[in-house]
Amino acid sequence: MTSATTFVVLIILVALIFDYVNGWHDAANSIATVVSTRVLSPGVAVIWAAFFNFIAFAIFGTRVAKTVAGDMINIQVIGEQWRLWVLLCGVAGAIVWNVITWYYGLPSSSSHALVGGYAGAAIAARGGFENLFFAKGWIKTISFIFVSPLVGMLLGLSFMVAILWIFRRQLPERVDKLFRKLQLVSAALFSLGHGGNDAQKTMGIIAAVLVASNLNPTANKEIPLWVVLSCHAAIGLGTMSGGWRIVHTMGSRITKLKPVGGFAAETAGAAAIFLSTYGGIPVSTTHTITGGIVGVGATRRLSAVRWGIAGRVVWAWVLTIPLSGLIAALLFYLVAAAHKLAR
Repeated sequence: MTSATTFVVLIILVALIFDYVNGWHDAANSIATVVSTRVLSPGVAVIWAAFFNFIAFAIFGTRVAKTVAGDMINIQVIGEQWRLWVLLCGVAGAIVWNVITWYYGLPSSSSHALVGGYAGAAIAARGGFENLFFAKGWIKTISFIFVSPLVGMLLGLSFMVAILWIFRRQLPERVDKLFRKLQLVSAALFSLGHGGNDAQKTMGIIAAVLVASNLNPTANKEIPLWVVLSCHAAIGLGTMSGGWRIVHTMGSRITKLKPVGGFAAETAGAAAIFLSTYGGIPVSTTHTITGGIVGVGATRRLSAVRWGIAGRVVWAWVLTIPLSGLIAALLFYLVAAAHKLAR
């Protein structure tokens, strides 16, 4: 194995580590509501979510992966000696940001951390923004920072209002018993959406690595099956590890949920993510489920939502792309400086 091939393998391994961290960091998105409503124990919940994270490969295509691989960054305008370093620093920057936000219990977007890190390293390599495909990939990605939680909130609010009206004459105990079962379905649907959208971001990075290294020049157009399966396996294993700090924030600190509310929030989030995935948009599952939870809480009264906690979450959303990009850029500058010293 040549040194160049070894370097490619190293970057792919780091990308899969990111995918694992993504599942671990974003486990809360899939299981916070089902755990907080005590429908499933934490251990069973992560296994349930991980299973559906993995089998999502059989349901969703690779449109999001192709967006990340070819519609975000023009990797060809970066000097050949730096292309793989850009990808490595981008993924490393995303991992660092995920660990920081996990430590503080903030449900930030792993998806946006990844594209932000990729962009930050690419900008550092070129010294400007001309290698970003704003019209092709960035407009829809950035717009969905705001669109996805809004859609999740409106759907969560609508579903909750509809459920309350439909079951208005039913005994609360019977409704609670029914939705404890239905929440297993909604958790499974959300986990499918999470795996289907989030695993594809790492597929896109690995495809970009294969193109940049000339090992597979068409990988950004037809994602290899081994890439698809390995990324879904990594995110599933990460989900089984569970990010319990963020589960606490998502499941109980934003608003208190009952099974009926958990069902409405998860179903709203799943619907929004399914639509985004089929549209090839790398949407944040974190943003979407948080919006759904806020929408459900708002049906009781606006004061039922702890807006201070929600505000901290929103700030984490806004800062994710620029700060993960800054971390990745700093890592790239360190690599470039070390390269100069070694010459």
